[in-house]
Amino acid sequence: MIATLFDFDGVLVDSEPVHLAAFNDVLAPYGVVIGPDEYAARYLSLDDAGVFGQVLSRVGRAPTDDEVRALVASKTPRFLERFAGAFRAFPGAIELVARRAERGPVGIVSGALEQEIVFALGKMALLGKVAFIVSADSGTLSKPEPAPYLLALEKLRMFGDLPAAVAIEDSLGGIASAKRAGLRCVAVAHSYPLDDLTRAGADRAVSDLAELTDVLLDGA
Repeated sequence: MIATLFDFDGVLVDSEPVHLAAFNDVLAPYGVVIGPDEYAARYLSLDDAGVFGQVLSRVGRAPTDDEVRALVASKTPRFLERFAGAFRAFPGAIELVARRAERGPVGIVSGALEQEIVFALGKMALLGKVAFIVSADSGTLSKPEPAPYLLALEKLRMFGDLPAAVAIEDSLGGIASAKRAGLRCVAVAHSYPLDDLTRAGADRAVSDLAELTDVLLDGA
């Protein structure tokens, strides 16, 4: 048995541009706009609280925890409204999750909110294929810290002896998180070039989900 731990945004669903638009919706009253290159370079692997905290700090504000929580709460409905109209799963994502669920437990390890993940999994008819979700609501430090993947490994203990596991990521911070948790990590070049993923420490990097064969993921 081998467990598969999927990042979500940028791996299974093409939602990073939607997140960026929703961040900018909420930041507009502050006169702040995050550009696509800045988002990829600085914020893509962070959870919402981390993004708002860092963005406002970079423009000279010192947001309180309550202010950050309010911004996160304001972003969620904007994201879901935009995502409902622009939902797109990456080609092969549904088939890949279903296939990996036949080989062992599947977990989602993401900086997105659980509400957002459940919404997308429902659209993809995959809720029954996912054993657990580690999300921004889980109370851990966000990627690139190892905490989300360490929590996922704890959740895998419900399946008895800890099974072997592989993480599938698309971001540099996500790769760092998985590797710091001691996991093998395969990265897909949906958000960064292949060379950047390899330099970040991915054990393998592929161009798209079609290349994620069971032989590659199982480490045979």
